[in-house]
Amino acid sequence: MLLLHTTLLFLHLLAAAFWVGGMAVMHFAVRPAAVATLEPPMRLPLLAATLSRFFVGVCAAIVVVLASGLLMVWMSGGFARVHWSVHAMLTVGLVMMALFLHIRFAPYPRLQRAVAAREWPVAAANLNVIRKLVAVNLALGVLVFAFAVIGRSV
Repeated sequence: MLLLHTTLLFLHLLAAAFWVGGMAVMHFAVRPAAVATLEPPMRLPLLAATLSRFFVGVCAAIVVVLASGLLMVWMSGGFARVHWSVHAMLTVGLVMMALFLHIRFAPYPRLQRAVAAREWPVAAANLNVIRKLVAVNLALGVLVFAFAVIGRSV
């Protein structure tokens, strides 16, 4: 049972690190580098394609985080028996998932359509919306990691 729990925790942390770390890389490295070096007709298709690939990984990460987290809660005896920090992580994680779904199904398709139509101002505006929402989700992801590490000692 210990090996199963440890494996679930490993998968849970790996998926969370992929998602939050990927947002950090996109927000602090990829997008600023693209803005500094590429004009909109080159930058916007690149970033839309990068997001497309990243979103596939985020979808997988969400499934892994939810499944492994819920299984670990179940193995611990249910929500009544887990630390408050687990409840906090789940709550913030669900908000993050909802925010991701909004990004994936609202501004991101608009970005793709604008890039396909070569409407650079519209594409840039939608990418800016995504950037702001990713910044919020990144902050929430850091908060989840804080609950996971620091919350256990409170």
